[in-house]
Amino acid sequence: MLDIKFVRENKDIVAAGAKKKRIEVDLDKLLVLDDKRRALQAKIDEKRAEQNTASNAIAAAKSEEEKQKVIARMQEVKETLRLEEESMQEILKEWRTLMVMVPNVPDISVPEGDSDADNKEVRTWGEVPKFDFEPKSHTELLLMHDMADYERGAKVAGFRGYFLKNDGARLVWALERFVQEWFADKGFVPMIVPSLVRRESFVGTGYLPQSEEDLYKTQDGEYLAGTAEVATMGYYMDETLEKKDLPLKFFSFSPCFRREAGSHGKDTKGIFRIHEFQKYEQVILCEANHEESVRLHEEITTNAEELLQELQLPYRVVVNCGADLGLGQVKKYDIEAWMPSEKKYRETHSSSYFHDFQTRRLNIRYRDPDASVGAGGTLRYAHSLNNTALATPRILCQIVENNQRADGSITIPEALRSYMGKDVVSRNR
Repeated sequence: MLDIKFVRENKDIVAAGAKKKRIEVDLDKLLVLDDKRRALQAKIDEKRAEQNTASNAIAAAKSEEEKQKVIARMQEVKETLRLEEESMQEILKEWRTLMVMVPNVPDISVPEGDSDADNKEVRTWGEVPKFDFEPKSHTELLLMHDMADYERGAKVAGFRGYFLKNDGARLVWALERFVQEWFADKGFVPMIVPSLVRRESFVGTGYLPQSEEDLYKTQDGEYLAGTAEVATMGYYMDETLEKKDLPLKFFSFSPCFRREAGSHGKDTKGIFRIHEFQKYEQVILCEANHEESVRLHEEITTNAEELLQELQLPYRVVVNCGADLGLGQVKKYDIEAWMPSEKKYRETHSSSYFHDFQTRRLNIRYRDPDASVGAGGTLRYAHSLNNTALATPRILCQIVENNQRADGSITIPEALRSYMGKDVVSRNR
């Protein structure tokens, strides 16, 4: 959420940012409501101050008649205050509804565009494999080696359901052990976080109210998270941190769930787009400094790139255009690994920074010991960032396709062989 003062003073900038993100928001209506809110708040404050001085006025009254006049006046003030506070609640309800719809302002380096087709390539790594045979899809390869069962998955779990088995399950476990050890010396706090999360953290991270249709909701009002980011960001909700402890870096794991409500007809076969998966997420809280956010954004992006390099997967990095940014993102990179069966790159990681958009909503602040403001220092909202570390089983798609051989066997990436206990997946091994 943006600071309303910033919105008032920079309406044109906020409007231009919303236009770049292709998000409609009525800033004029918001500012009219804010005028009403501020004017009414001034009246409420005035009457509360009058109430606070009433007891002294009653005590100082020189006669019973004067005393009763003060009491009668205070009864009027009390009733007027009650009505004004009720009006304030109505105004605040509408004001908050509009405030959570105001998007963050994208960085000037974010390109214009109407969809992910307009994302701009920043760099590539690795050589796209050239096969002297027609490469099979991950769907075919996993079935060929009895690594997955889609038919029984659909029978048990419905559309997009799946079972991973034999070397399919072993490969996921190998990936998890690999990424756990690979991040062990990078200064991140490992955490297993809840998947079942209350609404406040979803609103705080910006997934609600805009993306409600893509979330599973329980009969008790909680939601199933589509990323470990949601619970991790809620960890310090309504708390004050110390600047000396920043940045705080988390390597968070959770099962994840997405309805894929807007993807009807997309990736209906295999395990690329599914309802239930697992994710390891990089999440960072840092001081409120743009340069620090940019530095850490590049750092977590590099972490993901180096991981793909260890797995020997050719990939590219794209900077997302305005229309492909979420409500709160200032800037976002997608990292996409090559899919031979589709002859194009497909997303494996997303890396974003938000400035204080999420932390304002979640009320996560830190104490900045600024000597100019006294011993207490200044309270500031932290900045937040996140990036995928590993999402499974999606990345199996690129691993098995890029490492297939003419006979259908699959070479295990060297980084995973010690965890798999084999070099090749074949019908005979």
